Amino acid sequence: MDRATEIELIEEILELHARKSAFLDSEVSQSPVDIYTDPDRFQRERDSLLRTTPQPLAHACELPEAGSFLRRDLAGLPVLLTRDREGVVHAFLNVCRHRGTRLVDEDRGCRHRFSCPYHAWTWDNRGNFVGAPHLEQGFPDLDRDATGLRRLGCTERHGFLWVTAGSESAPDVDVFVAGLAPDFQAFDADALHLAFEEERNWAVNWKILVEGGIEAYHFRVAHRDTIAPYFHDNLSSYRRFGPHLRSVLAKRTLTDLPEQPQERWRLREHAQLLYSLFPSSVFLVQADHVAWVQIQPLGAASTNVRISTLVPSDRLETSEDQAHWEKNHGITVKTLDEDFVIGERIQAGLESGANEHLTFGRFEGALAVFNQTVERGLEG
Repeated sequence: MDRATEIELIEEILELHARKSAFLDSEVSQSPVDIYTDPDRFQRERDSLLRTTPQPLAHACELPEAGSFLRRDLAGLPVLLTRDREGVVHAFLNVCRHRGTRLVDEDRGCRHRFSCPYHAWTWDNRGNFVGAPHLEQGFPDLDRDATGLRRLGCTERHGFLWVTAGSESAPDVDVFVAGLAPDFQAFDADALHLAFEEERNWAVNWKILVEGGIEAYHFRVAHRDTIAPYFHDNLSSYRRFGPHLRSVLAKRTLTDLPEQPQERWRLREHAQLLYSLFPSSVFLVQADHVAWVQIQPLGAASTNVRISTLVPSDRLETSEDQAHWEKNHGITVKTLDEDFVIGERIQAGLESGANEHLTFGRFEGALAVFNQTVERGLEG
């Protein structure tokens, strides 16, 4: 984000506050209940969206050296991420090519070869087949080249490892982020380091969790005991970047900025920037760190959420630094848990049949935009 854009976004919020207005879209919209409850619909989303769209699956710091590996899941598929001796990152299906069991059980570690726990068939961290016990006797005609691990498209860019679950082609991340590359550079994503993380499954459709982050209408009520005192009520704005959204969530201090010289205006100090990367990755850029929320759909009413706190790599050395990041991570988790608990209650309410659709007000326009993007993706 350049300086001119930063000033423009601040002035936009200041003008809305002066007019005592929310950021308004042109009309009220509705969203059918069955898009959150229908299992067949979820399968279409998984196959047509979640497995075809590049997603940031890990931060580069999670594979810190040659031989590093990491186990993750993406769109219902088991994934193995590796870094080879030349520093190149690879992504594979974490599946033995012999009898199909999970190849690697550990969450992470450092290893240049992987042997299946069933029959010890072995691959290197570039996915090449190395060998197996009694290979020549039992499998005399085995095509070694065709027995490599099943590769997934993977690119290391902007400090993250981007994977496309349904393709072997490396994704063009700068094309995918549709104009947001300068923003990743502005919050120095390459220099961040993972300080804390945790994950949990929630009984809710993934789209409800995405929707909960892209409006400030609920802050005053849902977050009254956590972050509400620090934010203006229902004062936010958003912009579209292809299928992605960038939202500005204004803190109370932002409206004091006219009392200061414009050269001292800093958006990150007086607002949180929320990047909703389609379909389900969220970056909450705060004053001195980034909270990364990975929303992994598991079923129509089941979602895995991983919350990571990414911090400047030069601020991890002292106990004071660790205490600061731990406190901030705790605030993020507690606040998001408030959203996710409500999300589970929404899911139960939708499945009761009480409503046929949800209604989004003019200041909830980002929710309508998100769902329209999902629909366009399903239509191809």
